[in-house]
Order: sequence, then structure tokens, then C-alpha cells
Amino acid sequence: MRILAIETSTDETAAAVLISSGDTKSPHIAANIIASQIALHAKTGGVVPEVAARAHIEKNYSRHPHGAC
Repeated sequence: MRILAIETSTDETAAAVLISSGDTKSPHIAANIIASQIALHAKTGGVVPEVAARAHIEKNYSRHPHGAC
């Protein structure tokens, strides 16, 4: 079985793929990635939701070939 795990918060997004073969008690992590805005928010000493939201839009929609969907 393959499991896609996604976690999001104001300043981070993470995704992982876990694979369970059925004969082990816990799955192993096949892939894991984290997109973080820690450096951006270090400038203000904490997370500013408006800044975080704009940074997500600028980073993620600029990658999409057709812009925002």
C-alpha cells in the first residue's frame, strides 16, 4: 500500500510518500519534502499570516504553467 501524506500550516507545507509491504508493522518513507518559509519569517521574529499567504501564492502559482487554476 502507498500513502500520500500532506501537511500544511501558515509557514510550511510538507508531503511524504509512505510504502507499507504488509508484512511490517510500520511503513517506510519513500519520499519526503518540506517547503518552509522560516528564513522569510525570521526577519519579523514570527509568522505574519498576510506575508505567509502572499509568499505561498508567489512561489506556488508562478510554477504552474497556466497560472492560478
